Amino acid sequence: MYRVYNFSAGPSMLPESVLMKAQADMLSYNGAGMSVMEMSHRSKNYDDIIKGAEQTLRDIMDIPDNYKVLFLQGGASSQFAMVPLNLFRNSRRADFINTGTWSKKAIAEASRYGQANVVASSEDTTFNRIPDFDPKSFDAEADYFHITTNNTIAGTRFTSLPETGSVPLVADMSSNILSEVYDVNKFGLIYAGAQKNMGPAGVTVVIIREDLIGSSLDFTPTMFKYSTHADKGSMFNTPPTYGIYICKMVFEWIKENGGIPAIQKNNEEKAKILYDYLDGSSMFKGTVAKKDRSLMNVPFVSGDQDLDAKFLKEAAAVGLIQLKGHRSVGGMRASIYNAMPVEGVTALVKFMKQFEVDNK
Repeated sequence: MYRVYNFSAGPSMLPESVLMKAQADMLSYNGAGMSVMEMSHRSKNYDDIIKGAEQTLRDIMDIPDNYKVLFLQGGASSQFAMVPLNLFRNSRRADFINTGTWSKKAIAEASRYGQANVVASSEDTTFNRIPDFDPKSFDAEADYFHITTNNTIAGTRFTSLPETGSVPLVADMSSNILSEVYDVNKFGLIYAGAQKNMGPAGVTVVIIREDLIGSSLDFTPTMFKYSTHADKGSMFNTPPTYGIYICKMVFEWIKENGGIPAIQKNNEEKAKILYDYLDGSSMFKGTVAKKDRSLMNVPFVSGDQDLDAKFLKEAAAVGLIQLKGHRSVGGMRASIYNAMPVEGVTALVKFMKQFEVDNK
């Protein structure tokens, strides 16, 4: 069977063993005589799936008992609104560090319901770094403090977290959840779209401390209240059943392969292979400050648009696909999420070296 190395920023590669298991289960899951896609979300089989998905995620992330795990829809983009609607409970102010496109969207949405204060930004350098931030500028009365832990488009990553004291730290982890170890206790709320490291598009995971549930703004729609979903175990309405089933198997794959610490080590190895090549190349250059480089998304450029186009065409011809940079940035971007094997990154670097020789 022909398989490419898919460097897409999302939807991204999934582990082959997960896809093979899904294929085997397609017509009849667990002897039920039907696919998970056909199954009632109220059935015993599906109850086992969604509960198993939650428990395995709790296991691999070491999620404390005083946090709820929610499987929602609407993507991380819906969370830009859900977070302020539910967490603007006292001052109706929130602090943000602006590190790119997605944090800007979160800031804009929060501004509709309260005051969004940008305490640091790297927009002046086209988001090629994580900006320095001064804790003295943080609002001690803010209802929450928001960061995007990994910036898919810009290719930057927080290597240390801001200390926010009693103000809940909220993190959009869409493009690096499960890729490295985080202490969930440091966060009030974590949210992430599934389509990078967890499963197919259509599932959004929210991990929220229980004391932050239940104080939504009066005009919050029922479906946008965290309490609605927490009270019903993510089953208030029909959840994205098949997507959650795939997520469950991805969580199990992580657990079976040494957990997040082992996954992180593998991700660091892949990133080093690619960054080491870029640092020594005379043709291709990374675009991100070295101290803030992402383990997941690696943007790079040649400085010549025609050469970029040739590179992308020839790479695709040998099965190295989805390497085009985001339309707002240009150049190239290799997204090397958890399911990308070391062999895929090695194949990319080998191709880049030969392309460099052939196009001097």
